Amino acid sequence: MNAPASGAELAGRVALVTGASRNIGRAIARELAAGGATVVVNTRSAISDAEAVAAEINADGGKAMAWVADVTDPKAVAGMVDATVTRYGRLDVLVNNAAVRRETAFGEITLVEWRELLGIVLDGAFICAQACLEPMSRAGGGAIVNIGGLTGHTGARHRAHVVTAKAGLVGLTKALAFDLAEHDIVVNCVAPGMIETRRPTGPPAHHAERKTVVGRLGTPADVAAMVRMLCGPRARYITGQTFHVNGGAYMA
Repeated sequence: MNAPASGAELAGRVALVTGASRNIGRAIARELAAGGATVVVNTRSAISDAEAVAAEINADGGKAMAWVADVTDPKAVAGMVDATVTRYGRLDVLVNNAAVRRETAFGEITLVEWRELLGIVLDGAFICAQACLEPMSRAGGGAIVNIGGLTGHTGARHRAHVVTAKAGLVGLTKALAFDLAEHDIVVNCVAPGMIETRRPTGPPAHHAERKTVVGRLGTPADVAAMVRMLCGPRARYITGQTFHVNGGAYMA
């Protein structure tokens, strides 16, 4: 992957971002587009929001399309990947961002809820990575970034399912770094923490228990900047790593 002109290091590349209709996913999609990538904005159900993100990218002179697919459905994911390659000719970047971040007392978590949450975060990342392997290999390599989370490293009350799923992404990242190296695919994890985003239930409880060193909450753009770097040509010697974007709230 040779580096093109400065500021367009992802020119000619095609990126798929799951759960990209709002918040961190939206910021990542827009940031990759700013780097020159063509972006597929995935959503499970927020169709109008995903279309709005794609429209914003196109209005800014980039290329993007919205695509509805449940990342836990292998057939839907295969259809999304096939449509991406059919329309744009290749696939170079996958960002596994789709997630649900609930707060439920441990004794009240049902097995259905447990499996649903782990399914979206872990099964979704596995299914998407496996579906993208062949087209990425054909393109000459690529980058996969899994979006983890602060509590996957620190723990948190009422988040046993979230903590487990996000911690699992770290293990998946390391395993894929080994398995996909022969295909020239690098795999890393970005773990956001204390990010100010739109949430229907307000800030998570663990935000009140920690403070950042920098004295402010992060923004989705802070996370997106790290993802863009890891997807670019200057990060080809980085794989199997977890990068914490949390203003010093947790130091690995």
